[in-house]
Amino acid sequence: MMISIVLRSIVDSCGHLTRCLVVLLLLAGWPISSHADTARGQRGIVATVHPIASTAALQAFQRGGNAIDAAVAAALALGIVDGHNSGIGGGCFMLIRLANGRMTAIDGREAAPLAATRNMFVRNGKFDPQMSQVGPLASGVPGALWTYHYAVSQFGKISLPEHLLAMAQIAELGFVIDEPYAKRLEETARELARFDASRAIFLHPDGSPKRAGEILIQPDLANSYRAIATHGVAWFYYGVFPLLVGDWMARNGGILIPGDFALYQAVIRQPLVSTYRGYTIAGFPPPSSGGVHVAQILNILETFDLRKMRTNMVDVVHVITEAMKLAFADRAFWLGDPDFAKIPRSLVSKSYAATLAKRIRLDRATPVPEHSVPPNAAKDYFGGHTTHFSTADAAGNWVACTATLNTSFGSKVVIPGTGIVLNNQMDDFAAQPGVQNYFKLVGGEANAIAPRKRPLSSMSPTILLKDRTPVAALGAAGGPTIISQTLLAIINMVDFGMDLETALAQPRFHHQWSPDELRIEGSIGDDAVKELQARGHKVVVVSTLGATQAVAREGKGAVLAGANDPRVNGKALGW
Repeated sequence: MMISIVLRSIVDSCGHLTRCLVVLLLLAGWPISSHADTARGQRGIVATVHPIASTAALQAFQRGGNAIDAAVAAALALGIVDGHNSGIGGGCFMLIRLANGRMTAIDGREAAPLAATRNMFVRNGKFDPQMSQVGPLASGVPGALWTYHYAVSQFGKISLPEHLLAMAQIAELGFVIDEPYAKRLEETARELARFDASRAIFLHPDGSPKRAGEILIQPDLANSYRAIATHGVAWFYYGVFPLLVGDWMARNGGILIPGDFALYQAVIRQPLVSTYRGYTIAGFPPPSSGGVHVAQILNILETFDLRKMRTNMVDVVHVITEAMKLAFADRAFWLGDPDFAKIPRSLVSKSYAATLAKRIRLDRATPVPEHSVPPNAAKDYFGGHTTHFSTADAAGNWVACTATLNTSFGSKVVIPGTGIVLNNQMDDFAAQPGVQNYFKLVGGEANAIAPRKRPLSSMSPTILLKDRTPVAALGAAGGPTIISQTLLAIINMVDFGMDLETALAQPRFHHQWSPDELRIEGSIGDDAVKELQARGHKVVVVSTLGATQAVAREGKGAVLAGANDPRVNGKALGW
């Protein structure tokens, strides 16, 4: 009975059965295709990790919205149906290229509480990862909602309340849990069970996780969306929500207070612009490490003829891996919040990249004992579990947005009565120099904890332009592999001329300097693995690596294309 009610409601809200086909199949328990698919449209395009979110974005286009509206609709929907990855209790980076050619980067990264201290996760001289990953100390001040509010108020055509009210219906009516969501619930059930509100939403009364095929209804989250629609973002940053957070934190040993929320604002930054083989690469500046290191690695690789190397793909994998190692070594030392740390702009200079490229040997892996020092490093500075979605419209607006709670279900804390899951982004700081976080990343003093500071992120929303015209918007999910995924998608399109679907289906690999290992998808083949090992790489074979979502312009015409990563049950839709 409930399923039929949900189906009927979604069909009514869609207005046309064919536009809801993917949602209906999902709710009916039918499998979504696991291969890469390409959607096309002339008026709008979207690619997300979930069919319901893609449908929400498509409907925003159909209601008169632009690419910014479609991105915000997708984001708010993902906070419901993909809530283990993102939500308004987390943060995001949104990169926008407007129809008039202006570009902006909205930094909605979480900020450390006022009471945060350098050694807040150190006990008896040792870092305690449980404290930074689960529970009341793990959360920073969320910035996603501030970002969505700013984006639509400045650049959209549909008001934030209209977006919120439309998405509240999804939370209230419910959606059928798919296999990826069920797997995350199973993996985190023990931690979710520690917190009453989390347990009530995601687990059965006996403590077992809700399973694939069951309907997840989130009335408290629906009411929170409606409260924000009625009272504005003030409800979230200055009103009821921070009071509820402060009360829960005070009773459970946390340090977030209403004053933390009142001080928060998203930061409007200048995109990081570089070039690669005649293309302009617009990336996200620090506290994203992604924009810096995608540009740095591409600069290194520009000194090699990858197209010619492709006669032996192991040569390509080897050279890219060596470039990754050099960049991630720099990441561990130099990168942090630019409002607190001095991050050299010359990390993305062509001359510095050429110097690094000379250290790469084609016949064997070269040890990288420590970071390098770019020129003028003392003079010129920059001012996990995630989801990415990309949109574009016929007018020329393009959006690449990456949002996150950090690990699955963030801190595992739901503030009672709100349905809002809080992030565990404090784990992205360097709790101690040289100590690994959840993603085995290490950091230095540049990424040390400090009040109101934003932790370093790997999120890499990116827009590619050719002759000043946008040709692709992309990004990825998957902790530090976000950087390598985004990089590889660009290389596959620019160097090897692949279309989106083909580019996203290629085997992926990742090296982050520490630990010194090359993670690579098994589809690369046993022979390639053996040859890489013979060159000195410590190879770890994995089944899949991350999830990338991208949209692009096909040729020089007006057709827009979107592609879903074949590794996830997402969907690209065009209008």
